Amino acid sequence: MADKQPHLNGAFYGPSVPPPTKTYHRHGHGRGCACCLLSTIIKLIIGIVVVVGIAVLILWLVFRPNKLRFDVTSAELTQFNFTGNQLHYNLALNLTIRNPNKRIGVYYDAIEASSFYKDQRLNTQWLPPFYQGHKTTTVVTPQFNGQQLVLLGAQELTEFNAEKLAGVFNIDVKFRPRLRLKLGAVRIGKLKPKVNCELKVPLESSATSFTFFQATRCDFDF
Repeated sequence: MADKQPHLNGAFYGPSVPPPTKTYHRHGHGRGCACCLLSTIIKLIIGIVVVVGIAVLILWLVFRPNKLRFDVTSAELTQFNFTGNQLHYNLALNLTIRNPNKRIGVYYDAIEASSFYKDQRLNTQWLPPFYQGHKTTTVVTPQFNGQQLVLLGAQELTEFNAEKLAGVFNIDVKFRPRLRLKLGAVRIGKLKPKVNCELKVPLESSATSFTFFQATRCDFDF
């Protein structure tokens, strides 16, 4: 058997056979990059929020802001009567605005002043702009006069007659100032607080009223 196949005896010399190539599949590589990017963005946002919060806290500690004070110190009501459904009125106020802050000035870019009776608007006017320095007081004098259609229900008409008999009327005045704050050389903010004044105003021409107007602190709310 061996004699018949002499060519199989001896060593075999030839090119080496390379090992099979192993193929690796990297699963989820794109998802991992997306997660890393999202984590970086979240950390960046948290860092910005922390820095802004610390800056705001430092500013608050330095400037110690206090609320502005709005007081109606006097009111003159010389006319307030109905003719049909028309309300004729003449109201003049002295409004005292106090800035109690030591380091903050206030720019009043505009002040919208509106008068109301039984939740119905009578008149609106715009007070002139002004600047208010540290720990200063400013007096403005809004006036509301004219006539306005006012529809009163039975209950409201009863209340009006009672107020007329007493010679004192419940009138609401609302102020909507547009503010900017001055902190050193920096001007910041476009603030629009709400100032509501609930007034009990005696009618000066009423012979039945023996009540004098009492200074009223207004509600101040950002």
